[in-house]
Amino acid sequence: QMDEGSSTVSSNSYSNGASEKMETDDKDKVFALDQIHDGCRIMARMTTTRQWHDAEVISVRVNPEGTYAFYVHYLECNRRLDEWVTTDDVNVETLRMPVKGQKGAVVPARIPQKCEDAISTREESPASTTGSPDRELSKKMGAVQRKRKATIDPMENLKADESMPPTAETSAPRTSGSMCKVGHSEDALTRIRNIELIELGRHRIQPWYFSPYPQQLTKLPVIYICEFCLKYLKSPTCLKRHMTKCHLKHPPGNEIYRNDNISFFEIDGRKNKSYAQNLCLLAKLFLDHKTLYYDTDPFLFYVMTERDDRGFHIVGFFSKEKESAEEYNVACILVLPSYQKRGYGRLLIEFSYELSKCEGKSGSPEKPLSDLGLLSYRSFWAATIIEQLMHHKESFPSGEENALSVSQLSQLTSIRKEDVISTLQQLNLYKYYKGQYVMVISDDMREMYEKSCKKMRVRIDPSMLKWTPKDWSRRKI
Repeated sequence: QMDEGSSTVSSNSYSNGASEKMETDDKDKVFALDQIHDGCRIMARMTTTRQWHDAEVISVRVNPEGTYAFYVHYLECNRRLDEWVTTDDVNVETLRMPVKGQKGAVVPARIPQKCEDAISTREESPASTTGSPDRELSKKMGAVQRKRKATIDPMENLKADESMPPTAETSAPRTSGSMCKVGHSEDALTRIRNIELIELGRHRIQPWYFSPYPQQLTKLPVIYICEFCLKYLKSPTCLKRHMTKCHLKHPPGNEIYRNDNISFFEIDGRKNKSYAQNLCLLAKLFLDHKTLYYDTDPFLFYVMTERDDRGFHIVGFFSKEKESAEEYNVACILVLPSYQKRGYGRLLIEFSYELSKCEGKSGSPEKPLSDLGLLSYRSFWAATIIEQLMHHKESFPSGEENALSVSQLSQLTSIRKEDVISTLQQLNLYKYYKGQYVMVISDDMREMYEKSCKKMRVRIDPSMLKWTPKDWSRRKI
């Protein structure tokens, strides 16, 4: 009996020790979670792949049930993968704190293995002795919310201004003609994706980045957008009511190209201001490196659509300045995620250069390009230049000299000289031969070009383009 009793006691002591250890571990984790704030680095688990990545904490929020959530940016990954993660998807043991005054520098967090001292210190404080644990939790949540509110409030006014429809009083004068703004993504507010889902026609799409839609819409699970006029609405009922009043079946503006079911519409940002502004808001959901101007007057928008029995459905677009001092032929370019990987990005780029050919100019996209945009442009430049070189070689009998300069390539393709040279260097087509540089196409390069030609399902037919360039310098914008 004594042996049985002793075994019972030891078993109880073991279970008590295990429970105490679990409580201590939980307290350690809670203590560590309390230390996490903006700028910290931590290992976080990506929702889609369930793999651990080193991440930077952008924002911290307290959910209604009292749990923490962290908005993280995965280092060395595109910002479109940024997301909110729960406490179960962060490893507090890898927490590193930012160094004040040194951007990007971090040091390991000083988290004690046992935080009884820290907890007891808080319990002995006057504020803790007079209140219950529930009251302390509510005070803590209130402090966190006040801290977040104090941080965000200066930006709230800006956000409210941006979400208001532009008027003579609210629209500020433009400081430049570009839609690009380097460094804007460093603002804490604009780094957090504020829209969960949009419904555009038959597609529901998860946005990638922040866009200044009205504040009241950002709290909804889904924003509904009319696919013809791009007006944003708060519910399916509002959308149905709107569709009975919206008589558009295609983007406003002139249809300047049609080939099979693909059409392009030219939209003047001054004449169709409401549509242009809604298009910019939509585009900002998927473009991180562009800023949004409500003053769309200096821009032209070229919207590509797919046609069916219900109308012309937006696929993507690009914009360009009416007068560009740097002679850019594209300011902003986008293919909606639901239409990507179909060759439409290349089609948009090809169409922009067809317009440049009609203008008799060489053009280049506005910098910086997004990662996907850079890949698309490099692919287009490479295929176009190799195509011209192949055609030029075939037009001469075998053995004859058939010199072709970079300037001539630029004139034939309307691709700017700098882009031609960088593409030739990237493809390693530049060779130094007998005291001069020559362009050489290897057999491997020729095979790669032939394979890429087979993959091109759609091409721009210049004969289908009905467009005459305008001299905007003589027009009052």
